[in-house]
Amino acid sequence: MKFKIAHSSKNVFDLKKSVAFYEKALDFKETRRIDPGDGSFLIIFMGDGTSGTEVELTWSADHSDRPYDLGENEQHLAVTTEDYAGAHALHEQMGVVCYENREMGLYFINDPDGYWIEILPA
Repeated sequence: MKFKIAHSSKNVFDLKKSVAFYEKALDFKETRRIDPGDGSFLIIFMGDGTSGTEVELTWSADHSDRPYDLGENEQHLAVTTEDYAGAHALHEQMGVVCYENREMGLYFINDPDGYWIEILPA
């Protein structure tokens, strides 16, 4: 039996802000959406266009009055880039670098909801 990762889900407070962040910071594009039509929730899947793995951004109307409590926020999404220096410069310009480990050659950025994203050279 073989499994492969389909997507990772993130509950988001401001869906428009989160979509704009993933587009600018990671060059992810919307691949599909789920909209029940009653305004109770909206899910937008964002992908890199090559791997088939997606990030599911879930907005829920019953949680639109407060940001999510991420606890100790030990979970994270990791992405690789062919242009590590260029990515680092972009993320510095955006003001989203939240932790850097130069010895290990990696850094983390925060998305609008505080989720950490690890940036690694390819």
